[in-house]
Amino acid sequence: MRLIDYFPESSISVRKSAKDWQEAVDLSMTALLKNHYVNSQYIQEIKKSTLDNGPYYILAPGVAMPHTRPEYGALKTGMSLTLLQESVNFGAGNEPVKLLIGLSAADSDSHIGAIQALSELLCEEEHLHALLSAQDEQQLTDILLRA
Repeated sequence: MRLIDYFPESSISVRKSAKDWQEAVDLSMTALLKNHYVNSQYIQEIKKSTLDNGPYYILAPGVAMPHTRPEYGALKTGMSLTLLQESVNFGAGNEPVKLLIGLSAADSDSHIGAIQALSELLCEEEHLHALLSAQDEQQLTDILLRA
């Protein structure tokens, strides 16, 4: 499976901003919720877990992958990509985040290929820079298609 195949319809978006990290999580999960990849409990659990444990899903400067355990409401394996034109803060001492990759893993194995492909993409400085500086959904999609 190619990386782009993990992204359901309308799951790649560019937004101006989020008023706080909770809204950023909501924005990153909207398409996964609409396409029945997660239920609303899953999103609430991400927020609860963030409050309890901090933003454990910040992967790199400017990049977060909100997710939680499959049993909290992951229905299908998939991802979403939300680029904020204005960074949002996930708490004191954490890098501001511009790129959110929502993850729904229906079980502990099915998302491993997606994570590996995504890791390879994010490890390439030029790809990460391209994602963070994209102007629209088509540019983001093109970057994922090349991955």
